[in-house]
Amino acid sequence: MKTRLIITGDGSHTLYVPGMDEHYHSRFGAMTESRHIFINAGLASLAPRDTAVLEVGFGTGLNALLTAIHAGHKKIHVSFTTLEKEPLEASVISRLNYGTLAGEGGEKLFMAIHEAPWNKPCSITEWFTIEKRLTDLTAEDPQGLYDLVYFDAFGPDKQPGMWSETVMRRIAAVTHPGSVFVTYSAKGDLKRMLRSLGFEVTLLPGPPGKRVITRAVKK
Repeated sequence: MKTRLIITGDGSHTLYVPGMDEHYHSRFGAMTESRHIFINAGLASLAPRDTAVLEVGFGTGLNALLTAIHAGHKKIHVSFTTLEKEPLEASVISRLNYGTLAGEGGEKLFMAIHEAPWNKPCSITEWFTIEKRLTDLTAEDPQGLYDLVYFDAFGPDKQPGMWSETVMRRIAAVTHPGSVFVTYSAKGDLKRMLRSLGFEVTLLPGPPGKRVITRAVKK
């Protein structure tokens, strides 16, 4: 998949995919968006304890990086499972500036996440373990049980299959009462599906350029 490097509003990179006319992250600020949705509305909203996270869409690895940093700061053990069908090439990853912008140790941490082998758990720090699974969620059930789901697939209009009821049922099957689901989309169909699958859905203020986001809690 051909991509083009873009500087976003907060100085961090995103990737533009001309073939899909889609960006990996918000043009208004990639790191700002990721922190707002997945850290602040997701991980930081949970009680500070051992947490199992499922990410749908590893992409650039930005969410994994910010999660590892948060885990270290708060001293909580995070087991991070991330699903990706089409990993980016190393030559693309090496150009991204997230590690540099993340502060001391950020670049080393970012590269360790990307150098971790696929399809097996890898301890990155004392507080953060990652398992990158090469898989297609539209065709395969995820395994495990998770406290938090980062749903970060490409948009519903670009990858409708990823936002189908089949996929949402697969997600619901690996959550438990109290599990949290967060995503940037606030589409009506998504909210209806989540409610039908036993989630209480709330709309929260979005990051720059986005009016609202979705946060749902399994009942």
